[in-house]
Amino acid sequence: MKYSVLGPTGIRVSQICLGSATFGVAPVARDTDAVVGAALEAGVNFFDTANVYGNTPIFDRPGHPPASERESAEEILGRALEGRRDDVVLATKSGERRWDPDAGLSRRHVVEQVERSLRRLRTDHIDVYYGHFPDPRTPLEQTLAAYDDLIRQGKIRYAALSNHPAWQMTEALWIADDRRLVSAPVAAQVMYSLLDRRAERELAPACEHFGLSIVPYAPLHGGLLASLSVLDREVAGDERYGGPGFSEEEIAVAREVDRLARAWGLGMQQVSLAWLLSRPAVASVIVGAETPDEMRANAAAADVELTSEQLDAVTALTDHLAA
Repeated sequence: MKYSVLGPTGIRVSQICLGSATFGVAPVARDTDAVVGAALEAGVNFFDTANVYGNTPIFDRPGHPPASERESAEEILGRALEGRRDDVVLATKSGERRWDPDAGLSRRHVVEQVERSLRRLRTDHIDVYYGHFPDPRTPLEQTLAAYDDLIRQGKIRYAALSNHPAWQMTEALWIADDRRLVSAPVAAQVMYSLLDRRAERELAPACEHFGLSIVPYAPLHGGLLASLSVLDREVAGDERYGGPGFSEEEIAVAREVDRLARAWGLGMQQVSLAWLLSRPAVASVIVGAETPDEMRANAAAADVELTSEQLDAVTALTDHLAA
């Protein structure tokens, strides 16, 4: 496993981060220990979750209990990491409003959700705490001031932003500097993969300029960039979150990635993740492994270094998506 320094924090995080969005469904709660164990054995020290992961309706699947009967991903992850908390960098978030109109990034909601996450995760502090989505109802100054208070109290170590555009990330840095906050946001979590390169238009240049890290989620685009066998699954791609399946264009790109990977003696997931880890400002990528074998295969990608010619060949497949 290779490690990167996360933004200006000085802390080293594994270049592969285990995400827990579907914990409780895939893997089911009883199998989570094995997936987390495989991650730790592979050298993964970075784990990502959120206050709405696992037991909200978007993760419902046929054959599994409804959201109201499932544990939260935070509870499942906290239990799996019990006794090993000091060995990992733990990230969570709040601010998702789809199921709670009172949610968002207000001081009241942030403080309340941090307390709840601490209990569910069985810890006394959160290493990286993200604002999950922008909140147009709450001034960014209020959110950052709340994070500042929580950092001073020792309940979170660093603040970060998720799904925020480059201009808001830049504004957050300006506010932190103007208000002399103890810590400005250190990272941006965003959807980013070979098949979704929107982050390269403005966010990546901003993060690179200001010394922040990008932590991509959905780096394998719902599994399509890991193995073409995902096309045979009953639930695949954004269907895991209530969205559409894969487009014909996406499938065509994936088939070409598969062809290149085979020619180079590599797996698709190795090529896809190694390419993403080579991009400016990317420190670690969040994988949603559902089995120990998937976890081990994804972790191995951090050890792959593509040549400049190989990187150029992969980049050219979707250059039009970054324009």
